[in-house]
Amino acid sequence: MITVKNLSHHFEMGKKGQKTTLSVLHDISFSINPGEIVTMIGRSGSGKSTLLNLIGGFIRPVSGDIMINQQNVSTFSEAQFADFRLDQIGFIFQNFQLIPSMTAYQNVELPLILKGIKEAERKEITDKTLKRVGLEDFHGHYPSELSGGQQQRVGVARALVLNPPIILADEPTGSLDSETEADLLNFIQQLNQELKITFLIIT
Repeated sequence: MITVKNLSHHFEMGKKGQKTTLSVLHDISFSINPGEIVTMIGRSGSGKSTLLNLIGGFIRPVSGDIMINQQNVSTFSEAQFADFRLDQIGFIFQNFQLIPSMTAYQNVELPLILKGIKEAERKEITDKTLKRVGLEDFHGHYPSELSGGQQQRVGVARALVLNPPIILADEPTGSLDSETEADLLNFIQQLNQELKITFLIIT
């Protein structure tokens, strides 16, 4: 479960001595149950990405608490949250965030390397995950050799590879055409039904 309690965040802007405060989130509270797909819709600049970055531990809230699976992650150090992310959270990004110099296989394998999993097991898991997203024939392709939809499926595979209970998706269809967008959303629903993954999607 994800529980956000009285969460507020702001950014300080401008030069020293001339700073202004931009409030992006104010006293937000909500809960997401395990296995739900929750979509947050809002205009650009409304704080959606900031909220996702707070839940994902990339920035620390000014005030309030973020509970994930009964742990108050808003108190974690950067090192603690890095370990927690590997175990608990996968990410899907609008612009894919694939490493250009790595093949599809290597991009998906990377979290397993960071986790310290041995090579033979990494190969088994990576092969299985790429097959799940329909890219078993594209192991050796670099991102520049893939379509937008294929790149996003590599991103989905990377998010899935450590079998996290939660996936955070930051405008995952923003760079896709309407047909590919529909395919991806259907695939997310399929993953939710089969694996009971909790999805928080912003758009």
